[in-house]
Amino acid sequence: MSSVFHSNFLLLASVPFLGLAAGFANTIAGSGSLLTVPMLILLGLPANVANGTNRVGVTFQNVVAVAEFTRRGALDLTGTWRLLVSSVLGGIVGAQLAVDLDETLLRRMIGVLMIALLVVMLVRPERWLAVPGARRRTRLWLELPVFFAIGIYGGFIQIGVGIFLMAGLVLCSGYDLVSANAVKNALVLAFTAAALVVFVINGQVQWTLGLLVAAFQGVGAWFAVRLSISRGAVFVRWAMIVIVAASALALFAGFRV
Repeated sequence: MSSVFHSNFLLLASVPFLGLAAGFANTIAGSGSLLTVPMLILLGLPANVANGTNRVGVTFQNVVAVAEFTRRGALDLTGTWRLLVSSVLGGIVGAQLAVDLDETLLRRMIGVLMIALLVVMLVRPERWLAVPGARRRTRLWLELPVFFAIGIYGGFIQIGVGIFLMAGLVLCSGYDLVSANAVKNALVLAFTAAALVVFVINGQVQWTLGLLVAAFQGVGAWFAVRLSISRGAVFVRWAMIVIVAASALALFAGFRV
């Protein structure tokens, strides 16, 4: 463990800034783990331990985000049991998967999906700016497999899962963007906590670094909730566009996940 703290001092000093940025990005959209996972690896953690340790901060930031959304009356979980159950089951499956996929191919696939999502957000903005409270009817045949698949991905890698959840909640379940953001954080909290248990059982969590990063991610999440509610759907949409574009570029540039 001591080798972790003998790593580059400047990198260790960047933990507060990267933690804040990751917590903010994850709460508004997703892909904050593109900052924290490489940081944990550079601080000396093996990739699988960095992947597990990252879930400590993600879990804590979502505790903060869900509490703040609830306190402000912006989180309505009515009828979300189907999304919760399917995503949690997917998260457990994803966390248990052996990491035997081609990481380069996986990064490229995720990057392509993000670019496709970016096009949809730019070309058809009205789908992301629905009237608050307007909901389409439940479509279990679509929602269950979509959120199960997103849960698998989130349990397996985590990076960018919030972006795909936002897309699922808006395009499949009919949430407006601000409500989707609140529900997204609740779903991520549920399946990330389940995945974290799997990583803990397998000894793949470095708690000291995990809790250090988590503290700053929680602060970033708190700021993100306040901006999400005060600025509304237009702000969230443009924040997502910037984050999705940056994430796609980072994945194609070769960040290791």
